[in-house]
Amino acid sequence: MTAPGAVPDVLGTGWRFPPAPSGIGHFELRSGAALVRQSVLVIIGTERGERIMRPDFGCGLRHYLMEANTPSTRAAIARDVQAGIQLWEPRVRLDTVDVLPTDDPSAVLVSVSYTLVRDQSVDALQVVVPVAARGGG
Repeated sequence: MTAPGAVPDVLGTGWRFPPAPSGIGHFELRSGAALVRQSVLVIIGTERGERIMRPDFGCGLRHYLMEANTPSTRAAIARDVQAGIQLWEPRVRLDTVDVLPTDDPSAVLVSVSYTLVRDQSVDALQVVVPVAARGGG
């Protein structure tokens, strides 16, 4: 129940992921934009088929682990990230997904920027995804 005069958090409240008890014996919670950001990170980090009740959930980026770090691999990663976020996170409008090589040839940098649909605030995040340094094996 929301206190009188308080604005309810329309973006939701949920457990911090991964769930962990706080120092006082309760589970830490996330709400608002922090919960949405966590959700986007969970989508990116989840392999399709990993969740039994939602086998299509996630981006499935682990299968790029043995793919060569080439422009075509980076484009495919970008497409998978874009499709996963657009399908599973209705609270955002995806602005850009860029996948760039890093100084480490066995990793790419995935940069995502999005706008929260509810209040039009903008956020961005980056995730390093491992790939093969040379041709896949």
